[in-house]
Amino acid sequence: MLTSGRRIDSTWMTLEQRGALPAELLSADIYDSWMRCISLGLDTLRPPSPELVSSAVLRHEQQRCSLIRGLALAEMHTLHQQIAGSNFMIAFANADGLLLDIISDSSFSDTSDAASIRPGTVWSEASCGTNGLGTAAYLKRAIVVHGREHFFPRYSNLTCIAAPIFAPDGELAGILDASSDCMSRQAHTQALVAMAATQIENGLFREYHRGNILIAFHNRGEYLHTLSAGLLAVDNEGRILAANRAASVLLHGLPASPGRRFADVFRTKFSAFVDEGRHKERQRLQDEVGSQFVATIENARQFSMIQAISRPRPPAPKGVATQFVSADPAIASVVQQVGIAAVRKMPILIRGETGTGKEQLARHAHAASGRAGTFVPVNCAALPDSLIEAELFGYAEGAFTGAKKGGAAGLFKEADGGTLFLDEIGDMPVTLQAVLLRFLDDWTVRPVGGTKRQVDVLLVSATNANLDDSIAKGRFRSDLLFRLNTLEVTLPPLRERSDFAEIARHLIHKIDPLMDLTEGAIDRLAELDWDGNIRELRNVLSRLSLAEPGDLICETSVESVLAHSGGGRLTGKAAAGGLKANLHEIQRSHVLTTYTETGNNISKTARRLGVSRNTIYRALRGNKD
Repeated sequence: MLTSGRRIDSTWMTLEQRGALPAELLSADIYDSWMRCISLGLDTLRPPSPELVSSAVLRHEQQRCSLIRGLALAEMHTLHQQIAGSNFMIAFANADGLLLDIISDSSFSDTSDAASIRPGTVWSEASCGTNGLGTAAYLKRAIVVHGREHFFPRYSNLTCIAAPIFAPDGELAGILDASSDCMSRQAHTQALVAMAATQIENGLFREYHRGNILIAFHNRGEYLHTLSAGLLAVDNEGRILAANRAASVLLHGLPASPGRRFADVFRTKFSAFVDEGRHKERQRLQDEVGSQFVATIENARQFSMIQAISRPRPPAPKGVATQFVSADPAIASVVQQVGIAAVRKMPILIRGETGTGKEQLARHAHAASGRAGTFVPVNCAALPDSLIEAELFGYAEGAFTGAKKGGAAGLFKEADGGTLFLDEIGDMPVTLQAVLLRFLDDWTVRPVGGTKRQVDVLLVSATNANLDDSIAKGRFRSDLLFRLNTLEVTLPPLRERSDFAEIARHLIHKIDPLMDLTEGAIDRLAELDWDGNIRELRNVLSRLSLAEPGDLICETSVESVLAHSGGGRLTGKAAAGGLKANLHEIQRSHVLTTYTETGNNISKTARRLGVSRNTIYRALRGNKD
């Protein structure tokens, strides 16, 4: 029998001599993959350059996949610890093979093989031939691609072990891959990757159905809280919403598909099962063919019907979501993601222009986390380079000249049990970035001149800088960025938000609870560019609150304040009334044309033109302001 290496060498020789693949020398999966590559016009001896998406596209996809990325990164770190020192790289890609995150040993990072393996590269079969990520994405099942089984020789030094990750609806959601040089140990790695992928899938299942009743079950009670447990999501009436893959295996083909009822699968009545769940953490279930299971309702405490059917569901905690205006659907999604990540203690990175509300969103994360400690904001740009480490990590008495008696605990210690908000993280000195990176490895701080101690901190960072440019110029560490942005979100500028009216009213009520704005005043304010975003709007509203003698700010008051703003951008806009009047009809004509093209859909018109819906409403009314 041929060894693996000699078998592949024979395959290559046969391909070169005959121009065809010998099916008997390759496994069925690898053979089929090579045939797909040939049909795509790929040439083993002429590999194309790796496809690389732009930084903007990568960030957008990372943000779109923020939930699964957070789950994947947690498993990647665990997996890397399990196989550390083995010259491995752990990678996570989306369903199309776009590489989103990597964690690697330094020994692997320094190899030539690692040069083309970085976030932003596309590892589909069409781009890179037969490879772990791309072939697993095509097959939708786990695969090992060893050495010269890769279609292109440039990857023949690698062994790639990849497993797909499925969303609760059965759609492919991503791929997890562990790659190493062919000489590294491979024992158990395939099983570890498969277990990590299952853990991510179960995490997705629980997050997707966190508002539904989650039932875990297994034939053996000791496996009830393991990866092999079946998971069912059901509604309050006992209708099945989803089942994980383990549930399908355990139920042996019984009808557990969405839309079926609990009673279609189990002999126990749903009402009896729920009633028993009030008194027991675990109970027995029997399916329709007689198989016995141990089951539990994982999230029983959040459902009033399980605690006591006659009691209404407890109200949601007050004061969390209302602290950040999120009437814009895109912002509402960001706020929800941040809340989930905060509860899971994931490091969060918030991007956005100055004044878009990054600190307010960080405060929302702190409130949503339910942490008992304090919220500690730190402006990294305002701390002197020579003192920033002492300020963050503290110092012992006598650690340096001028150190106060008794030393100082430091901001990380002050935030212990709470949230540390690092604003303007892009301005942190490179030397301190290495220290912060070490902190994120074990969540321990070493005060200057002192000893290590562990802290429990939710870390939220923010920046208005282009970190990708900073990385390219050597001013920011890429490995630190990957640790800070387990969840990365971007707050759009005020001019791009659809909830301007809600923001303006929220701000004026905070300035003076008795004051309000007329629709005309809001429409006039919404026309401005607001380069300073929400912070600039707050300043203008503060001036309006002083200038307006009554409790209602009208359009005339807005015009008066704008006319007397004094040489700034606002005055320029207000003074340009004549030009604006001349341009108004041109603008309105363009809006009306687009409005007709979109089938009289205001939202589509606003998105196509890049303006707010209020602008469209004004154009339709013929308002020349």
